[in-house]
Amino acid sequence: MAKPSNTIRDTKNLIQKAGESTWYVRLAVPVDVQKVIGRKVFIKTLQTASLTEAQRRRGVHLTTWWAQIEAARKSRQLPEGWQSNVVTAIETVNSIFQNQKRSIIGEAIPPSPPINHHLETRLRGNPRLVEAFETHVKQRLGEGVSGKLQLQDELAEVHRRLTEKLVNHRHTLSVELKAELGSLIADPASHRSKSPITMGRLKVYREFRKNRGGTPKHVDQQVGKMDRLSTFLKDEGLLLNFDTVDAWLKSLDRAPATLGQHLMAGTAFWKWAMKYDTAWREEYKDKMNPFVGHDLPQGGGSDTAGQDREIFTRDDTIKLHQAALDNKNKPLADLIALAWYTGARIEELCQLTKDSVIIVDGIQCFDFPKSKSKASRRVVPIHPNLLLTIDSLREDTTDTFLIATDSADKYGKRSSAISKTFGRLRKTAGFGNLHVFHSFRHTVVTQLIRADVPDALAKELVGHVTGSVTHDVYSKGASAAQKLAAIAKLPAL
Repeated sequence: MAKPSNTIRDTKNLIQKAGESTWYVRLAVPVDVQKVIGRKVFIKTLQTASLTEAQRRRGVHLTTWWAQIEAARKSRQLPEGWQSNVVTAIETVNSIFQNQKRSIIGEAIPPSPPINHHLETRLRGNPRLVEAFETHVKQRLGEGVSGKLQLQDELAEVHRRLTEKLVNHRHTLSVELKAELGSLIADPASHRSKSPITMGRLKVYREFRKNRGGTPKHVDQQVGKMDRLSTFLKDEGLLLNFDTVDAWLKSLDRAPATLGQHLMAGTAFWKWAMKYDTAWREEYKDKMNPFVGHDLPQGGGSDTAGQDREIFTRDDTIKLHQAALDNKNKPLADLIALAWYTGARIEELCQLTKDSVIIVDGIQCFDFPKSKSKASRRVVPIHPNLLLTIDSLREDTTDTFLIATDSADKYGKRSSAISKTFGRLRKTAGFGNLHVFHSFRHTVVTQLIRADVPDALAKELVGHVTGSVTHDVYSKGASAAQKLAAIAKLPAL
């Protein structure tokens, strides 16, 4: 008995005509390029009845046809700067018929530019349209001056619509480009130099960053920076180059560190586009990255640029804590107390739940999850003066969280609303821009240092990397008792 064949019968793009044993290779031509290529289907005999041989021979034909399809698609793409060409054409049409209206009422007009022969040919190529058009013209001419003036407006509209149809006929346009074309036809004055950082590119870039594991917030921030640059390019009518990026940075009026983040976002986008965007790579193949080599201002661009944050003193903190209570905002008052006794980041504190309070070696501690870095994952004893407050918060919570806040934002961040409330409280209490919630973190570090707490232990308590391989890699850290002794040195409110 014969063994069954293990050969895979791969007949993709292969056919046999009825009554023939010869194989043919076949490829359907996409609809968008059928008129350019002049056919709906590519088909070629492979001059063999052997499937194996047909499989081998089809490749060269398919490669050639795919190249023809790609070339046809490129030939139907709108050229660079097409918006300016359309605007010029529409403005010319509008000018011609506006001058004709002036002539009708007796004004002298300059010579008219030549008519667009493509439009004229398209118009005359439809006999029924020509007949209807001539009938309409006779009717308008019989209505006197008002009819003649109205006729010029109608002729201008006809030419504008024909221009739009001609562009759509000769090129392959996406929905986005069709909408842009329609807007330019309707209002040429709305035209701005088109930014190469298009909505389509940003959409693809966003998906790329998300698929590479970027956090939603970070991806949104980077895409947002590029979107703002695109708006700047369009509003100012500028090309993307070093000088333009420099002008954009100056227009932002931000601190040097923030400007540096904008440049990093720009470089990340540029590298992606040069690697993954064929059209961008071709357009900028001889250009340098415009986001590198900038000298950022030192101490300029922001009121706080180049300056260190101020710490909150004990008296400052008591003042803020009381102000929060006076405003009947106990969650904010509790948050201020937690910050004074822990030096934790605001979001870390807002993420604490009942289960975040644990017992280690008989000592009540906060179990802070990882947030910004590996070192942020830490266990910190609760300051003795904070124990009653924590017991109360655990008992009163309705959603397991110790600090009651408004609902989290789209990134799951719970501190956004209460952070803004603290900002308003801080300003009302007379503190400037160098006093922020993060200042409590500086305060705690300063207090620990002044209390002679060892540097490595202080960093361990606030979630900083020590920089020591011995400590960061090999050590399991201080004991709960050692940590409690250190944290207890923070002054009581």
